[in-house]
Amino acid sequence: MRMKKKTTAAASGAAKRRKGASTARKSGPGRTGSKAAGSKGAGIKGAGTKAAGTGASMRGAVTSGDKSTIRRLRAQLARAQARIEELQASAETDFLLGILNRRGFERELVRSLSFIKRYQASGALIVLDVDRLKPINDAFGHAAGDEVLKKIVAAISDQVRASDVVGRLGGDEFAVLLWNLSETDARAKAAALEDAIDRLTFVFRDSRVSAGASAGVAILTAHSDIDRVLDEADRAMYVRKAQRRHESQENPRAG
Repeated sequence: MRMKKKTTAAASGAAKRRKGASTARKSGPGRTGSKAAGSKGAGIKGAGTKAAGTGASMRGAVTSGDKSTIRRLRAQLARAQARIEELQASAETDFLLGILNRRGFERELVRSLSFIKRYQASGALIVLDVDRLKPINDAFGHAAGDEVLKKIVAAISDQVRASDVVGRLGGDEFAVLLWNLSETDARAKAAALEDAIDRLTFVFRDSRVSAGASAGVAILTAHSDIDRVLDEADRAMYVRKAQRRHESQENPRAG
């Protein structure tokens, strides 16, 4: 009887030990694995967040760099355009007199003819040739001749409007582009310009001299082109020059 109880007790103890071992195997590794897995997952999540933050920071830096580059390039472009305009203005301006040279004046004339053709506007071209500049240069030097040209430009500018254009075609030849006036008014303006220049007097080496100018007129129409109007005004100017020379010979005091 005691043997049976002992055997039963031993069997019961062995069963409890097996159950405890089974429970330990089930609970121990499971908790450890769960914790490790959780730590690993948290690590991956943290690394992903850090990588995302770094990427966003890099994108922000690239965007900021791009904007800075764009601003710098725009500033360089603006400076280049300003320089181009400055060089163009210099290339189209008479250095001595501060008015348009032939290139600049012809550009304005082409633009004006296009406007006249499109809007049926009116205008006139006056070409003036200084009559006695060469004798002044020969007698008193080119500095004296330059002074004469400056005073002539000032006299012409006083006779025209701000919307009109004055240019030097070369040497002692000038041109004036006039807007919105009839042929009669254009010829009257040419006569007024001649008179204003004729009244100029200069003193060089205690000698009083005058210059004078002859003016020719061409009317601008929708059918005009630059070569034709320049040639027409130039021919009219030479006709006027011959007329003034003839008048001067008949009346020396008028010259």
